[in-house]
Amino acid sequence: MKVLVINAGSSSLKYQLIDMDNEKMVAKGICERIKIDGRISGSTAEGLKFKYDVTLKNHTDAFLEVKKALTSGECKVLDDLSEIAAVGHRIVQGGALFNESCLITEEVIAGIESLSDLAPLHNPPHIEGIRACMDVFGKDVPEVAVFDNAFHSTMPPEAYLFPIPYEYYEKYQVRRYGFHGTSHRFVSAECANLMGKDIKDLKIITCHLGNGSSITAVKGGKVIDTSMGLTPLDGFAMGTRCGGIDPSVVTFLQEKEGWDPKTTSDILNKKSGVLGVSGISSDDRDVLAAQEEGNERATLARKIQQYQIRKFIGSYVAAMDGVDAIVFTGGLGENTEDLRENVCDNLSFLGIEIDKEKNAVLRKGKGGELSTAASKVKVFVIPTDEELVIARDTKAIAESL
Repeated sequence: MKVLVINAGSSSLKYQLIDMDNEKMVAKGICERIKIDGRISGSTAEGLKFKYDVTLKNHTDAFLEVKKALTSGECKVLDDLSEIAAVGHRIVQGGALFNESCLITEEVIAGIESLSDLAPLHNPPHIEGIRACMDVFGKDVPEVAVFDNAFHSTMPPEAYLFPIPYEYYEKYQVRRYGFHGTSHRFVSAECANLMGKDIKDLKIITCHLGNGSSITAVKGGKVIDTSMGLTPLDGFAMGTRCGGIDPSVVTFLQEKEGWDPKTTSDILNKKSGVLGVSGISSDDRDVLAAQEEGNERATLARKIQQYQIRKFIGSYVAAMDGVDAIVFTGGLGENTEDLRENVCDNLSFLGIEIDKEKNAVLRKGKGGELSTAASKVKVFVIPTDEELVIARDTKAIAESL
């Protein structure tokens, strides 16, 4: 069975074709600048690549280009689109309506649309992607929605409720939802496999660290807390996001600077975090290069981020009354050795000990155990595979029809 995984944004559409007989990627790519002008690029498992400009007036145009890329030209991997048995869609916000992946129906689309206020930059494009996919594939091909926050739906009320007047939870569903759920779900399961233990017997802290980052406490295979909140802005300092700060900082600056809600959102989401402190970049590689050249603000930005990561890990050890394993994943987590070393060296009270030589080589897609045999807590680098999680759920639901 071949499954097509889709992640639709407002002006982009990422795709990955996976052969579920061996769970291997067959082809992947991205349509960019939809509704602006248009560009598509992609590659196959054999390493063949393509890239060209093309007019993309909407997401339907993008899907037609994906069809063309998969079924024709030098990078052809299918004889016909009918070889795709099902399509899985990544949906950022399922709110409290969707606690697990499900077959997409008109009722499901209406539910996703009803949650647009909670994810205005994500859910509307997801719906466009679903509609466009139906236009190209027809309604006989099963389409499945896999929700980013579903894995976090096991959080207890004391973790997901904010201590504000309860009426705002009742009226607007203001609560902690969490994100990166498919990634946390994948790496926590892989961690249990690597340890040779049942996940139900483990306490795991998973650190998805990238331009957007979140940390999750997984106890007995269930999420009990996660760092992102109502939106992906909460938590700790990220590439361009501030993470959790004193709310009075926001109201103070709104009064001083005359910010309206949109300006406030733009500054906190797009101009803060590592970029805001360093004044250089949101990309850790650029900030690290500046740090090595003696830039004090670059050094400070990285120190703030690493310090806050340690604090979250420590708080989740307390929340779970212990920890058996810590997992690093995501672009930063998988590739930034000094970050991992800093975090682990400053959690010595847990009896963590890492192998510095292993830490230096576990990067660029290479995963494995980072901790020594003497370490009281296991530490792993596990490359995430959110697309595979989506494909697995899509296959299971499609086969159950």
